[in-house]
Amino acid sequence: MSCPMNLCQVDEQLVEKLKKFRFRKETTNAALIMKIDQEQHMVILDEEFEDISPEDLRNELPEYQPRFVVYSYRYKHNDGRISYPLCFIFFSPCGCKPEQQMMYAGSKIGLVDVAEFTKVFEIRNTEDFTEEWLCQKLEFFR
Repeated sequence: MSCPMNLCQVDEQLVEKLKKFRFRKETTNAALIMKIDQEQHMVILDEEFEDISPEDLRNELPEYQPRFVVYSYRYKHNDGRISYPLCFIFFSPCGCKPEQQMMYAGSKIGLVDVAEFTKVFEIRNTEDFTEEWLCQKLEFFR
């Protein structure tokens, strides 16, 4: 029997930032983009955005480098209710270095566990990251 390996630790300041982000009161879309500091083997905050659409967020992602994204999204349900799901998106583009892909993939589970994410998605191409894609993924959670 094997146990999952966590390649990188999560920066303590980032853990605190994620806790605060989870309980934010604002009603706009917001995002945290995280990256791995390869020298320290640590998941750190890369960028933070307020009032950002999925399309604008897509444009902020590097084309050939993996990233972890936490997105608080204003989601309108079919019955008219509004919710603000917290989505974790693992972005691992085709064409990035295999070492980077392995480091990010090996750190994803630890980050998801630390932040207690339940809506976890993966995407390989920035063009696929659209509002329509996100809404399709969130329909499953109702």
